[in-house]
Amino acid sequence: MSHRVIVLGPGLQFVASPGETLLAAARAQGVVLPSSCRNGTCRECRCRVVEGRAHHTIAWPGLSAEEKLEGWILPCVAVADSDLVIETRPR
Repeated sequence: MSHRVIVLGPGLQFVASPGETLLAAARAQGVVLPSSCRNGTCRECRCRVVEGRAHHTIAWPGLSAEEKLEGWILPCVAVADSDLVIETRPR
C-alpha cells in the first residue's frame, strides 16, 4: 500500500510506494529534498517525522540513538510504514 507524505514548511507532498525510499519517491514526483550521499552517512537529508511511522533500510544509519528517539530519519534510506508528515531541518 502506498503512503502519502507531506513536507511541512513548503507544504509539498508526494506518494511513496511500498519499499521505495522517501528520497527516491520525492525525486520521482518532482519534490526536492536536501540530499548528498544517498546511502545514509552524510546526514544532509535528515528530516524529523512529525506524524506517522517510517523505518530505515539499513541497520545503523548516520543518526545517534537520541536522534532516532526524537523522530529523526534519513529519507535516502527510509521507507514509509504509514502516511507521514515530515519536516526538513532548518538551513
